[in-house]
Amino acid sequence: MKMYIKNIEELLLADHNSLKETGLHIINSALIAVDPFKATKTLIHLDGDILKIGSLQFDLSKKKNIYVLGGGKAVYPIAKALEEILQEKIKEGLIIVKEGHQGILEKIKIRKAAHPIPDQAGFNAAKEIRIIAEKAQEEDMVFWINTGGISALAPLPVTFITLEEKKQINQLLLSSGANIKQINTVRSHLSDIKGGKLALSILPAEIINLIVSDNPGDPLDVGPTGLDHTTFSEAIDILKQYGLWDRFPESAKKYLLTATPDLETPKNYGKFQSFVHSFMLVRNKMACQGAIDKAKEFGFHALFLSSCIEGESREVAKVHAAIGKEVTSSGNPITCPACIVSGGETVVTVKGEGLGGSNLEFALAAAIEIEGMDNIVMVSLGTDGTDGPTPAAGAIVDGNTVRKAKNLGLNPIEFLRRNDSYNFFNNLNDLIITGHTDTNVMDIRLVLIK
Repeated sequence: MKMYIKNIEELLLADHNSLKETGLHIINSALIAVDPFKATKTLIHLDGDILKIGSLQFDLSKKKNIYVLGGGKAVYPIAKALEEILQEKIKEGLIIVKEGHQGILEKIKIRKAAHPIPDQAGFNAAKEIRIIAEKAQEEDMVFWINTGGISALAPLPVTFITLEEKKQINQLLLSSGANIKQINTVRSHLSDIKGGKLALSILPAEIINLIVSDNPGDPLDVGPTGLDHTTFSEAIDILKQYGLWDRFPESAKKYLLTATPDLETPKNYGKFQSFVHSFMLVRNKMACQGAIDKAKEFGFHALFLSSCIEGESREVAKVHAAIGKEVTSSGNPITCPACIVSGGETVVTVKGEGLGGSNLEFALAAAIEIEGMDNIVMVSLGTDGTDGPTPAAGAIVDGNTVRKAKNLGLNPIEFLRRNDSYNFFNNLNDLIITGHTDTNVMDIRLVLIK
């Protein structure tokens, strides 16, 4: 079995807790369950000139060119699978990956860019993608690979907004407490390719959207080739709701206020609607199921809460800890030994100057809630291998975490106040390090009770 957690031996040596060890193996199984390469090979088959994608069939002898485009934290394994399936039938391709990613492709070019704050490399690569997209003609086929992270990795703002202003916009949105749908509503309305606009450059070529879902509810209409049903006025309302309007660049505010209806994101593709086909490769529920299956192997009673959990990380942590306490005291809603699994994507409203992410903040708040309880372990992990702007995927905590911190002279509540969860766990050696996982299906959390 592949082990994604690179520092598992260090984590186990630091604290000889068998429940922690079990939690790490369960979370590792969750990552194994959402392998985009395997999912692509399962979905797509080529028999001579007949390309089968799910229930659809395409006669490639009637197609001229096949292009492969896309971006995000899980794009590489999908592109690699497509190269193995289609081989010389691919005319041209380009994908954008996060800086630090390793891998080689033969027919598809790879561009590296920054995440979560955009950079010049991503801007240049986004322009390259649009140029290739515009080459597509009616008898061509374009595979668009849409995975989490594409918004930051492919920044192509409208003409009136500079790349530096785009960086500022992303930073403001990511620290505001807005959820991913709200953030994407704003970003789509300030972009030249997002919100379905790139599809307008590709059509009337056939579009095959291959999606790794990092959105609660697993919508198929996402990214540069997915229809966006939100509006300019909604984007403005979101900025005002989170107190960002007065902090936003003047160029962006002017554009949102004065944009004419023809600049709105497409709500349908008209006569070309049937030319767009979307397929979900992997999703958060699959990661949760992988965790549940492994937990049962270990002899746990397993309970799946939801794959759509959102909200402030520290508040969500309190709820999960409360459920763990209830299991301990009353055996409800599940009896011990118990494994409670949830997924989704929580947020952090940044008020301090610390370093952290939503999973690390969840873990820190959880550690405070379960202090002194020797029968509970909690884990929170970003399935992409990075939590916010940190090199950690998440952290693992138990009832002893706060005591260890205090013995080192660390005040967990003060670290939480500063949004400094990364440095807190780095001092304790409780960070979970995976590096790039080649997948990205939001976050997964465990509560283990013995």
